[in-house]
Amino acid sequence: MTGATVRPLHDGWSVRAHRGPIPASIDGQSIPATVPGLVHTDLLKANLIPDPYLDQNEKKVTWIGESDWEYTTMFAWSADAHDRHELVFEGLDTIATVTLNGHRIATTRNQHRTYRIPVHEVLIDGQNELSVFFASPVAEADRASLALGYRPHTYSHPFNAIRKAACNFGWDWGLDSASVGIWKPVSLHAWSTARLSTVRPVVSVEGSTGRVSVNVDIDRACDEAVVVTAAIAGETFASTIPAGTTTATIDVTIADVDLWWPRGHGGQPLYHLAVDASVNGAFVDSWTTRVGFRTIAVQLDPDDEGTSFRFVVNGEPVWIRGANWIPDDAFITRVDRARLARRMDQAEFANMNLLRIWGGGYFESDDFYDLCDERGILVWQDFLFACAAYAEEEPLWSEVEAEVRDNVTRIMPHPSLALWNGNNENIWGYEEWGWAKRLQGRTWGLGYYLDLLPRLVSELDPGRAYTPGSPWSGDTKILANDYDHGSVHLWELWNRVDYPAYRDIHARFVAEFGWQGPASWSSIERSISDNPLTPESPGMIHHQKATDGNDKLTDGLVAHLPLPDDTEDWHWAMSLNQALAVTLAIEHMRSESPRCMGSVVWQLNDCWPVTSWAAVDGYGVAKPLLYALKHAYEDRLLTVQPRQDSLAVVAVNDSAEDWDGEYVIRRLKFDGTVLAENRQDVRVEARSAATVTIDAATRTPGDANDELLVVDLGATRAFWFFAEYRDSALEPARLTTAVEIVDGGVDVTVKADNLVRDISLLVDKVDPEAVVDDQLITLLPGESVVFHVTTDRPIDAQQLVSDRVLRTANQLVADWT
Repeated sequence: MTGATVRPLHDGWSVRAHRGPIPASIDGQSIPATVPGLVHTDLLKANLIPDPYLDQNEKKVTWIGESDWEYTTMFAWSADAHDRHELVFEGLDTIATVTLNGHRIATTRNQHRTYRIPVHEVLIDGQNELSVFFASPVAEADRASLALGYRPHTYSHPFNAIRKAACNFGWDWGLDSASVGIWKPVSLHAWSTARLSTVRPVVSVEGSTGRVSVNVDIDRACDEAVVVTAAIAGETFASTIPAGTTTATIDVTIADVDLWWPRGHGGQPLYHLAVDASVNGAFVDSWTTRVGFRTIAVQLDPDDEGTSFRFVVNGEPVWIRGANWIPDDAFITRVDRARLARRMDQAEFANMNLLRIWGGGYFESDDFYDLCDERGILVWQDFLFACAAYAEEEPLWSEVEAEVRDNVTRIMPHPSLALWNGNNENIWGYEEWGWAKRLQGRTWGLGYYLDLLPRLVSELDPGRAYTPGSPWSGDTKILANDYDHGSVHLWELWNRVDYPAYRDIHARFVAEFGWQGPASWSSIERSISDNPLTPESPGMIHHQKATDGNDKLTDGLVAHLPLPDDTEDWHWAMSLNQALAVTLAIEHMRSESPRCMGSVVWQLNDCWPVTSWAAVDGYGVAKPLLYALKHAYEDRLLTVQPRQDSLAVVAVNDSAEDWDGEYVIRRLKFDGTVLAENRQDVRVEARSAATVTIDAATRTPGDANDELLVVDLGATRAFWFFAEYRDSALEPARLTTAVEIVDGGVDVTVKADNLVRDISLLVDKVDPEAVVDDQLITLLPGESVVFHVTTDRPIDAQQLVSDRVLRTANQLVADWT
């Protein structure tokens, strides 16, 4: 008896277009295909299509999603010692017919499922021909929509009619690039006697004692007893699955375990868990994972102010400093572990402790969750329903159940997983977006969110938190997106109001909010060849997917900063304004702790170069917003906030140590003259906030346009400007700079002779691979700052401190005023 074997089948594939609007230059061609991969990336590699990331090339490749495609390969096989052989497709995108040696062995309709197909009777000695035929996803979504009946959805395609990533059909930040392909590994599995089908370790901890209930399901090819063992922390536990049965639970108890914590709250110890199966003493199969011991609850409790929404880890409330996560590439197979690690680096740089995987994309790769486990980044995982009504009839109901079973089982061992969430904005959409009239009594998804999904989570991942949707009030009797209840999404400000109005909202937890800004300048130059390049030139408009996006950018700018006519100035103004808007929102939310217990900004990342709400653009370059998040999400935050008819200093201490010191509150003229000063001793206990009202003499300006408040508490500082940038008396920046080559890059010292606001080095203009350690620094007269630029290439010092790279708010205001 030998153990199970797994043989990858990734070599020798080709792909060919079938029915559809296929260009004559491609029709009939057999193109080398990469597996795992997608047809778009195969065509790009073969230089048969233009890069859809560039200019308006997206329009030139929409025919791909309107066409059928067939992947084929040959592989050699000969009879072996095993009596079970299965083809395992971990991901097929999406409407596929699988044929082996001329025999149809499977039809699939779900991108998010794994398919295990018995092929023992179909394999032949010698060469075997394997084919996967993919129907046009655009046409199939249209057909399924007709068959199921119309359901409301956003954007132009009925993505809600098939189980494929919604954003692959286009979004207000994404390409319309509906693709097909064998997007995850495919392999031939051979086994005998028995195999481990699923393993679900349910982890709990009581005091310092860790417990794991290892739930094992097996597939059988014999009637003998199967012994399963679980080894962890040097201990081994066993259970026997008698003949005729297929399940067992191994109860594991480990004394004195180290607790797993979110970053900023403790360490992330991970324990290796290995499960083996044997028959008559002979090994037949194995499975491994890592687990962490912790408790996580998401508490929605009625109180005097409404309904809370807070994450509690190991009994300790955690103020969530997070961001929403979208697919990191329009073509998801290009995202590898190294790329995910770079994004995690950026999330950590911005002091984040949670990423919310948005429901219009994918269940992420194992690498994603592994990295979050290692770094202490909590994961909020949406189920894959977004911004649409979904039919609850067959075949969708069974497809949803199958994908949820697959993915909950796969993801649930990860200690970073904190929350399963039923959908993105669908309950809110039904209540407020006019769906009921258009649905005419048809199902729209509530049965998934209130019945199927919570039942499956309870069965497969007991104890893990579940919410039916985001936003979610905690009760079907209370409308979603009620600021006093549960989680909310704040989009009126970007769409119709203005960002100072964030301060008028007193939410319990904000799961989405954000402000647009352009991609980095280097990414714009890399992806758009307009000449002249303007905010409204054809390529720029094409890379702005939001409805009336540029108008909203302008409307959100002009109350604060003047609208420049020069394109590079426009780019800097919009980038700065994005950072200012999100900073104001987060500081307000954190100042209202513990009423408000979380901020999850929309969004960390982008999937292509586009004007969007992201902090990191589609080529991985950090925008000024990422640095604003770094500041606003610091463990210790000092902020000045309006309170009724007054101003107050709020010190937010989200560290594990008490914060002792002296408030130094000064009102200054822009030239640095001290007009008033107030000092107060303060103690801010760990994981708390303290509010001090500023006395009238200090907070009341004589000339609002030429004065500011500066508050210092140790090394932490806050500013309050009485007037908007555009109305203030900012003068042209008088800066002295020095550049020094150091190990790993360059140090740039900037000294201000006058008040200079929001000093930033847009280093990507000199070297897109270079990274600066900080941005958005305001200096009082006579102060200086050192920026460290990390680069492994020579860099032009003169360019680095030129006016187009060394940017300030003064540049936008002084000349205009």
